[in-house]
Amino acid sequence: MPSCIMLRCKSQHASCKQHPVRNTPCSPKLAALVLQDLPKVMPETIQDVSKNCITYRAHLPGAGVFQCSITGLSFEVKSAVTITYRYATWTRHLSEADQDMWVPAGPLFHIEVQPEVVQAVHLPHFICLAGDVDTSLCAIAQFKSGKMTPERPTRLIAFSAVLENPSFSLLGVLWRKLHSTSNSFPVHSLVLIFQQLSAANTTLHLYLIPDDNSVKQAIEKQEMNWNSKLIPKPPPFDPLFFGSTYRVTSTRSVVITPKEHLPFCYKSPEEQQLFVEIYIRNTAEEIGFLMTDAGKGTVVWRASLRSGRNSRSMQGLIRLSESRGAPPKQTSRISWSQLSTQAAGKANPAYAAIGH
Repeated sequence: MPSCIMLRCKSQHASCKQHPVRNTPCSPKLAALVLQDLPKVMPETIQDVSKNCITYRAHLPGAGVFQCSITGLSFEVKSAVTITYRYATWTRHLSEADQDMWVPAGPLFHIEVQPEVVQAVHLPHFICLAGDVDTSLCAIAQFKSGKMTPERPTRLIAFSAVLENPSFSLLGVLWRKLHSTSNSFPVHSLVLIFQQLSAANTTLHLYLIPDDNSVKQAIEKQEMNWNSKLIPKPPPFDPLFFGSTYRVTSTRSVVITPKEHLPFCYKSPEEQQLFVEIYIRNTAEEIGFLMTDAGKGTVVWRASLRSGRNSRSMQGLIRLSESRGAPPKQTSRISWSQLSTQAAGKANPAYAAIGH
């Protein structure tokens, strides 16, 4: 058997669809599981008021590999078993010294299960494995007596790090920093847009986060408390990098606060996530949004908003081509090509000013 298998990363990013992913050695049985969808299990959801968190309880019916339909966490088990798990917080458990050396690459989980039943755990991660990625920098954090011990995963596959014969407490995926100031690796990311229903005219909150369900869940909970609703949207074209800054612009005159530049970084679910607020005075016409790498000037994301039958209900964000060479139809005085030119730093007198 060859020491690795080749497969395609099932990613929303075009670059991940074009490049094969190389995995560390693994058994034929487990390798086959990479190439098929795992059976989904809907866990029981328990609201823990005292800890202000949600606990999941999955009842696995027998031997096999099962994936939680909410968290993406997967287990290979010998027999029927009940597993309890919840999200934990990296900043609470990683020491300052560990935080200087490692950066989170996925959610941290607190897992409870009877011993010797789980043969392997598949921990979600947001590392893009397309292209030349040094997977030796990836580790699975295990916490014992309050101390973090990094362990090399049995193998690293698209969206999951697999650890065989695990011991359970706190588990999550980390990425080792090459230097104390560098934590750059290709990251699968999400753009979340919420409309504040009680705000004047149309007010949007735009977030740029790693594809970490624990972070997304925390944002959705906060925005729900602010009487907001999520507007469906596409992800960025390609993987992004922590430490980079991305600029949000529009094809029409809008007000973006506190500024149009949005840093891309990992923040714990318990921390306030970074976002820009976009105020739109008139939603009668379609509005295009563009996100560019502030350093390189390259376009990483674009989408459009248009009002529905109810003028206060923004719909859309569907007009995104999977290739960056097919921009959406021009619907305003300023074209996508003009906006792209302005984003790249070239002068453009026709550009619609962004207010502050």
